[in-house]
Amino acid sequence: MDRRVYDRMAEHDSTHWWYRARRDILAEFLHREGRLPKEAAILEIGCGTGHNLPMLAQFGTVDAIEIDPAARAIASQRLGRPVGEAPLPALTGVPRGSYDLIAVLDVVEHIEDDVAALAAMRECLAPGGKILIAVPAHQWMWSAHDVVNHHHRRYSKAGLVRAIRAAGMKERGLTYFNSLLFPLAAAARVAGRMTGRDDSDDSPPAAPVNALFERIFRVERHLVGRVPMPVGVSILTLAEPA
Repeated sequence: MDRRVYDRMAEHDSTHWWYRARRDILAEFLHREGRLPKEAAILEIGCGTGHNLPMLAQFGTVDAIEIDPAARAIASQRLGRPVGEAPLPALTGVPRGSYDLIAVLDVVEHIEDDVAALAAMRECLAPGGKILIAVPAHQWMWSAHDVVNHHHRRYSKAGLVRAIRAAGMKERGLTYFNSLLFPLAAAARVAGRMTGRDDSDDSPPAAPVNALFERIFRVERHLVGRVPMPVGVSILTLAEPA
């Protein structure tokens, strides 16, 4: 990702409505669907500044990987021990057969060979382990945001399923999320394309709007995995070895 993306993440990951509500949604999804053992061994790949690590620590002992040095330093402080730097798709040095849960949260779209990356993650799972995957949805929503984040693609449900199955796994609980605010996001992307306006600024909106968006998005913690979501800005699933 561009340096400015990491800088904005470090500045806003504790206050921005998207980060805050998304952590709650992911935690609730794992509580309901994860079926993790007590004190699970967890690895987050591409942890950025480490803003998801306290949430994942609810479920067990967390290790983390991040390739950007500045973000890795912040994440290491948050984790309380060094964060690793093994890149995808090889994951060289990551112990195979070790983790009950691997979290890749808006990461797979950054990897050119997503099937190879998912296959390497599968090798790192302990028996019964699973991968929590979140990716951006809908290629037609491609924008400057995807460019500065160095995305290779946005996913359809079918496209994500194909990659998961090609990596020797099966999907479970596949669903859209960030659905309630989807009309606003879609309208913003279309308007940006028509006007040529750069929409890559990830800074939070004004405080009242930020608080409103957070409340709306957080409602989805009660819906995701329970109610079919017909559309959304992102896709969420658990993948398990087939």
